[in-house]
Amino acid sequence: GNKIAVVGAGPAGMTCAYFLALDGYKVTVFEKENALGGMLTLGIPSFRLEKDVVNSEIELLRELGVEFVTGVEIGKDLTLDQLREQGFEAFYIAIGAQAGRKLGIEGEDADGVISGVDFLRKVNLCQKIRVSGNVVVIGGGNVAIDVARTAVRMEKTESTKMYCLESEKEMPALPEEQEEAKADGIEINNGWGPKKIVVEDGKVTGV
Repeated sequence: GNKIAVVGAGPAGMTCAYFLALDGYKVTVFEKENALGGMLTLGIPSFRLEKDVVNSEIELLRELGVEFVTGVEIGKDLTLDQLREQGFEAFYIAIGAQAGRKLGIEGEDADGVISGVDFLRKVNLCQKIRVSGNVVVIGGGNVAIDVARTAVRMEKTESTKMYCLESEKEMPALPEEQEEAKADGIEINNGWGPKKIVVEDGKVTGV
């Protein structure tokens, strides 16, 4: 019956909530986004992991008595001290690693450049994001593949090409991921590293 707060509704937070609920604790999960599931929902495209699979897991937690509070960022909208005042006795912090990586090159803060993680999050949250013309994805990992395969499915995209430093055999992305990308018409260019983003009037014009 003890009240425990879980901060973050991603895989780690939901797993913790599941086992605590089985042990009889009263668990509330706080999530800053309006969608539950963390990177399962926001970072993985629906063509790879159907959202109803994640939702069925969430419903199982609800049946176990786990409560979910969305749109609340702990530390900003609500503090741990305030939660203690509400009777919470323990906290599990599962905020994940959702920040996109930057390349450290000239022009990467220009309009038209977006990290892969942020791009996938915006698409999965159905936020307005304009992608048109020629799309360049820098990177050779599984996230880069997900970004490219998502971009190629957008209406106004003319071409989607990937560029990565590694050779085809050295790419971090799994071989089957590479084959799926190629099957979607994505061109993978190996042995290329970006020197700078070409910018005019604050907007990207090339790499």
